[in-house]
Order: sequence, then structure tokens, then C-alpha cells
Amino acid sequence: MNICEEVKNAAAIGISGHLRPDGDCVGAVMGLYLYLKKACPMADVQVMLEKPADIFHCIKDVEEIHTDFCTNIEVFDVFIVLDSDKTRIGDAEKYFDRAKKTINIDHHISNAGSGMVNYIEPSASSASELVYKVMEDKSLIDEEIARALYIGMIHDTGVFQYSNTSPETLRIAAQLIGYGFDFSRLIDETFYEKTYVQNQILGRALLESILFMDGRCVVSMIDKKTMNFYQAEPGDLEGIVSQLRNTKGVECAIFMYQIESMKYKVSLRSNGKVDVAKVAAFFGGGGHVRAAGATMQGTFHDIANNLAAQIELQL
Repeated sequence: MNICEEVKNAAAIGISGHLRPDGDCVGAVMGLYLYLKKACPMADVQVMLEKPADIFHCIKDVEEIHTDFCTNIEVFDVFIVLDSDKTRIGDAEKYFDRAKKTINIDHHISNAGSGMVNYIEPSASSASELVYKVMEDKSLIDEEIARALYIGMIHDTGVFQYSNTSPETLRIAAQLIGYGFDFSRLIDETFYEKTYVQNQILGRALLESILFMDGRCVVSMIDKKTMNFYQAEPGDLEGIVSQLRNTKGVECAIFMYQIESMKYKVSLRSNGKVDVAKVAAFFGGGGHVRAAGATMQGTFHDIANNLAAQIELQL
């Protein structure tokens, strides 16, 4: 796909990604936004996305995001959804449905494609990697675009340690750091560095985690009362499930946090033996073989038991 060809002659272009945007979502969306601002200078390019975490303020023009999903454009000529299908983009879905042309770019195996034009490549490390690939005119890429895409790639690959990292992923990363930004500092500040509150709530989640299935699975949960006590936001919970997965002997990690009464956001991580995308899909979610999620209803124990039943089928 050549993204410039797909949006040629468009006067209004919209871009969005999934709710509770992670590093890859923010990096892909903002990288494409900055690119299209240069490639299509006469077009009105707008981003509809929930407010990114503060750690992503190093990305140029992140303050231009329409976090309230309000715009003066009724019908976009082209609307692009990245790192998700259209069902997970919140209030941006209405703009997608009304657009004259829709494009869906994603790397989740559970996404069948919800656009008129779809570029779904499950073997890719991240949506940011795919966004780099559709930028046919590489001469338009600058340091700011490269920084955004690199952030996306490091977040979805765990700084290139996850199994979704391919030789092509590393070649693209090498091209991006060639633009001269301080990639080492970027990794520290956006991936490893945590606030005091984030460390506190991580410690709480680890302390209250439960090993089960002969030590092959681990689960932990943070309820709304705990989040309110620490004054934590959902973004402060990033990385907890990955830390749980690092427990010796564990094949599958489950972390959930309470959204409302009897409703939880569930994250799943696998060390290889469990296809967590299959588990998540059974409960209406999706993702990758080793990283997936879903929103589930019930008590913490009911949800944990239901997930355990599906995980046990594979173990």
C-alpha cells in the first residue's frame, strides 16, 4: 500500500486508533499524522484519539489530537483507523462510518479488516512498522516522524525482545534511529521509567498476585477502590501484566483492572505455549498469540476461573 496514493486529492483526512491508546497506537497515529501533513499540505488532517499518557508528550504535535472527538468536519474524504478495527475507536467510529473512503491498517490477527481498503499483516511487530511501510516516499520522513514510529515499535516489541521482532523490524528500527534522535533516552523515558504511583501500584499487583495451575499461570487484579486510593489512571497500569509474565515457571499471565461494577479490562500474556489471542477471542476480545485482551463481566474469581478453563485446554 502507498498511503499517498490512497489519500490523493482528499481535502479532509481523519486518523484514529483504539481506546486507551498504548505506545504503538500513539506512535503509529502521530507518525502518520505528521507524514500526511507534509505529503498533503493542502489537506485538513485531524486525529481523533483519547488523551495519550504524559510520557508521549515528546511526540511532536500530540497536543493537536482531538481528545474530545469533536471536529468541524461532518464527512471526511478519507478516515484511517490504525492498530485496531473500527469497533474499538470509541466516538471516532461515527466519523469512520460517514467517511467517503475508509482505510484500516493493523497487525492484530483477530482483525478481519473493517475498511474499504485494508492492510492487515499479523506478522508485523506493530502498527508503527506497517505505517513506515506504507510511507512510499521516504524522503518525507524526518526526525519527528521517525521518533513517533520508533516509540511505537519499542512499546509493542518490549524494546525488541518479544517474539514479534523480526529481522525486518530491526532493519526498520535501524533506519529510524538514523534520523538522529536520542533513542536510548527515548527508551528510558517512555518504556522503563515509572512514576512513584506506578511503582506503588505495580508492587501492590505483584504482592497480591495468585499462582495457580501448578504454577503455570499467575493472575492479579486491581479494583476501582485501589485505583482511587493511589489516584491511578488506567495508563498507570501499563507493564504490570508483562512483569507478571516474567515469573519463573509461568506460561500465561492474567492481569485485570475494574472498569465498573462487575466489569473488568483483562490483559493476557503468554510465554509461548498458550495462544492468548484464541483465549481472548472466546470472550469477545482479540490480539496476538502472545499478547491479547478482552473486556469481561462478572466477579474477579468468575472471570479468572473462566479464563483458566480456556487456558487449561491448551496446557
